[in-house]
Order: sequence, then C-alpha cells, then structure tokens
Amino acid sequence: MESLNKFIASNPDPRELKRAIAVKMSLEGYTHSKIMAILGVSSGFISTWKVRYETEGITGIKLAYKGGQGYLGSLQKRAVIDWLKARANWDLGELKQHLAENYGVVFQSKQSYYDLFKEAGISWKKSQRRQPPKKTDLKRRELVGAAQQEG
Repeated sequence: MESLNKFIASNPDPRELKRAIAVKMSLEGYTHSKIMAILGVSSGFISTWKVRYETEGITGIKLAYKGGQGYLGSLQKRAVIDWLKARANWDLGELKQHLAENYGVVFQSKQSYYDLFKEAGISWKKSQRRQPPKKTDLKRRELVGAAQQEG
C-alpha cells in the first residue's frame, strides 16, 4: 500500500491515477458501488485494476503503450525546423529530399512533412511569398500594355 501511495503522490497520468485511486479505495474497504459513484467507473474496472495491482504491483497499473519512436530525434527535428525557417521559399519536394539525404528519413504520409512546416510556422498551402497574379490580371495588364503602346 505504501508504494501505491507514493505512486499516487507522484502525480501520474490521469488514467493511471484513476486506476490507482480505485485500487486504493478497494483495498481500504470501500464498496464497489461507492467507488463507482465517486470515480465514475464500472465494477469491472475496479476488479481488473485491483487484480493487476495484486499480481504485478505498480507496473500493472501503469500505461503499457508509450507511443511510437519518432523518425527524427529532438535535435534533428530542431535542425530541420531551423533549416526551414532560414529558407526564403519552401517546397515539399525539397523538404523530402533534405530529410532523405541528411537524415535517411522518408515519411509514408505527406502529413508528417506538413507537420514540420507547421512547427516552423509555415503554411504549406501557400509556399510562395506573394500570391501569383490571376489570369484575369494578366489579361488586363496585356490590354493596358497594348493600349499604351498604341497611344
């Protein structure tokens, strides 16, 4: 019970905390109905985590999945973001090439590249500094230019 109290005091992930509190309350003699009312959990939740705690200890309460390992380390990611910020123009193809050549990274999804643009403060949808002229603006310029040449 001492290790359980230390775990709760360490301010774990909210999901782990709920599990630990449910187990602690159960071990202290609270009924399932009382625990369910206080924590908003099911009886099965209480039983599951109590059994896991009794068989595996604190490890049984902790989250098992910690997420996937990123392709870029934090320093590498920072370097890529700095590289993007230093450039005047951005191109998805250039970013792909830079990552492949310098870090050996090729993402399966374009979203991963877009996320890097976003972290660098770049909107990937508008990779040019200024909006290119519309076709109607080009025609208007041509007409104005032709009229000036005639006059």
